[in-house]
Amino acid sequence: MPHPLPFKNFNLKDKGPISSKFILKKLFDFYAATEFVQLLPYGRNQDRNNFELVIDEACGTCSSKHALLKSLAIEQGFDELQLFIGIYKMNDENTPGIGDVLKRNNLDYIPEAHCYLRFEKNTIDITNSVSDFANISNDVLLEIEIEPQQVVHFKVEKHKQFLNEWLENEKSTFSFDQLWAVREQCIHSLSQL
Repeated sequence: MPHPLPFKNFNLKDKGPISSKFILKKLFDFYAATEFVQLLPYGRNQDRNNFELVIDEACGTCSSKHALLKSLAIEQGFDELQLFIGIYKMNDENTPGIGDVLKRNNLDYIPEAHCYLRFEKNTIDITNSVSDFANISNDVLLEIEIEPQQVVHFKVEKHKQFLNEWLENEKSTFSFDQLWAVREQCIHSLSQL
């Protein structure tokens, strides 16, 4: 892992379905589980409601990967680990690979909802092997603590609400559907890296 985790490691006990899946993969402690998830490629799972698919399909998004680890922490009784949604100014500097899409659409940035974990005051982003919350920390516009299942609908609805308000405040010529399409192009370009 590129950054050490800011909490003491602990062994996984077979306390639920998610714990069992990690143990079956011969991942016996929380650090090993976290590193395994972090190294999986970025990609959407077939069912957003089933975080275990991150393991089964060997890929995941910021939402599914962090929700899976928060769910594992809950099963293990590690309640101090928090899950957050942060809406940030996504640009090519803090999210390399989307610059061409933004440039084609004459945008400096687009508000994007991102998930990450926090222990005490330390924020952990395991979206991929180079993810680092420090890259977006100065660009966060809104932050909300959530429970794992809230990444499915609540995150999407909160993001859409934020984008509608942003379009109105910026007096943008984009419609919501146009802006969401640009956002989807950005996500697609990230999945091609």
